[in-house]
Amino acid sequence: MENSNFKSGFVSMLGRTNVGKSSIINALVGEKVAAVANKTQTTRTAIRAIVNRPNSQIIFVDTPGIHKPKSKLGNVMVETAFGASLDVDIIVFVIDATSEEIGRGDRIILDKSKKKCILVINKIDLVDKAQIAKLIELYSNEYNFQAVIPISVTKNKNLDVLLDEIEAHLKPGPAYYDTEEYTDQTLRQLAEETIREKALKLLNDEVP
Repeated sequence: MENSNFKSGFVSMLGRTNVGKSSIINALVGEKVAAVANKTQTTRTAIRAIVNRPNSQIIFVDTPGIHKPKSKLGNVMVETAFGASLDVDIIVFVIDATSEEIGRGDRIILDKSKKKCILVINKIDLVDKAQIAKLIELYSNEYNFQAVIPISVTKNKNLDVLLDEIEAHLKPGPAYYDTEEYTDQTLRQLAEETIREKALKLLNDEVP
């Protein structure tokens, strides 16, 4: 019997480079679907990752980090990130807990975001509670977020809270993917992501 309370929707993960968007998605899905490396421009395309819950299916779109483009590739990546936010139901905007101010890149993202937006403060294990409170006040005074959720991927803290909040804002709808699926990528694409992640971690020069 079909669940009339079932919800589904698309969520765009936006933020500047190296705030941990791909790590968050991998943790939420429970599988490696996006490359993770301490390098800018690690994510090159919009990657879909699927979280299947008892009463919902959440499709995340991991996007390249927003940065000041220095090449044609950079321009395409930034356009890809903003383009992915146009046809989604919710935007999850990720910032680094060690941030001291709302950066220019953050303002560009927020000013262009016209959808419901949840602010996620990642890496809270690196700061004290006063710093977290400061960021919550700073951002909340300037933007109207649906919720503000401090998380730590490395400590597995508040990830379920984030999923619950996203689910609460979704509309009733069908499962767009088979409930056994966790990404729309092919095995070849997953292999490419894994290889590129290893290369980025081992090489210091720019990887094309």
